[in-house]
Order: sequence, then C-alpha cells, then structure tokens
Amino acid sequence: MEMPVVEVHKHGVWLLAKNVDQFIHRILVEEDANSCKKGSDELFHAAFDAGKKLYKKGDFSKSQITDVDVYLLRKVGLFPDVLERKVMQHIEKGDHVSALVTGEFYTRKEHFPGFARPFVFNAEVLLKVGRNPEAKDAARGALKSPWWTLGCKYHEVACIAEWEDEQIEYITEKLSKEGRQEDLSKGKPPVQISLDEAAFLLDLASVEGTWDDSLERIAECYKEAGLHDIARFVLYRD
Repeated sequence: MEMPVVEVHKHGVWLLAKNVDQFIHRILVEEDANSCKKGSDELFHAAFDAGKKLYKKGDFSKSQITDVDVYLLRKVGLFPDVLERKVMQHIEKGDHVSALVTGEFYTRKEHFPGFARPFVFNAEVLLKVGRNPEAKDAARGALKSPWWTLGCKYHEVACIAEWEDEQIEYITEKLSKEGRQEDLSKGKPPVQISLDEAAFLLDLASVEGTWDDSLERIAECYKEAGLHDIARFVLYRD
C-alpha cells in the first residue's frame, strides 16, 4: 500500500502527493524549471540516487513543454493543487465548460480515493458558475468522506450543502454510551464499533481542530480493533 504525502493543517490534512516518489519527482521538476533563475543544484544533490531514478536534470527543457503544471500532469502524476489551478485558469478565461469538465475529472474516485477535497472543490466551482443545486449535492457527497480530508473548515462545506449541525449531532449521539449500546444490540461487531468511534472522533476533532483532546481515545479504539501499529502511530511524538 502506497503512503500518501500530506500536509497537516488545523482542520485536517491537505494531500500533497499520492506517494513519496511522486512528491520527490515533482520537487525535482519544479527545481529544474527554476534552476535557470537560481542556478542551484542543492535539491538534486540532496535527492541523490532516489532522485536520479525519478528525474534527470534537463528533462523539463528537453520536453519542450513550457508550462510546469502541464508537465507535471503529463509526466509525473495528478496533484490536487495543480488540478485546482487548471480549473481556476479556465474560469478566469471564461471557459466554464472546460472548468466543469476538469472539476468532474478531479472527482473520479480512482484519482484520490478516500479524500473529500476534490468534491469540495467541485462544489465551489459549481457555485461559481451558478449551478447551486448541483453544488449542494457535491458538498453533501464530500461530507460522506472523512471530514479531515475536506481541505477546509467543515462549516464552509456544510454551508454549501445547506446543512446546519444535524450531522455533528448525529455523530455525537453515536459516540454516546447509548449509541454504542444501540449498535451492539443491532449486532454490529465490537471491532467495527471501535473503528467507527475512531472515525467519528477524527471527524469531530477536525471541526474545531481539537486533535490533542481525542488522541488517546482514538488510539484506544484502534487497539480495541487489533490495530496496534496504527494506535502507536497515532500517539507517536518526535
């Protein structure tokens, strides 16, 4: 399983790359594209053998592609910020059709599985072009994914979805002693109940950015589910 590279923000994470190789590859391309201005090879030296396997200095200029974003999408892979930038460029040019097509492409489940950000951005684009009902549906779809992958505050997306606090109230109820007992009485396996609790706690923590308040209980949930490595990872500190 590939490990995505993310940047941690107060309300969740931002996906930088789908894997480490892709992230390094991108950095080297961008460094090479800017090297004529800076004249520095520091990153290439730092990447050493790993970098040599991914990218050779000068490949960008040899490709005769003048736009770094285009090169990244064609030669390296898909990146959320690059795709979002392409969509916004279409909108700035007044090309709403291309913007919508690219936004829809961004949301394909095989591209960034498990991340809500593509659906959030698509909802924002739909709003910009006056397609409010579709924007509402897209936002509601985004909120079915982990809230800590929205790429923004929960309430910003809930506003587009035209939801108030009913989803937060629902999760709070599920986390109560009564909610847990109800799941048990319905025959839900205890392991799944623990995993659901961890997911709910992560969602709620992302709303206000109160991660530290829930870490110990989240780790305990993973232990109860037999995922001891993940529990240790959650509690890890430098």
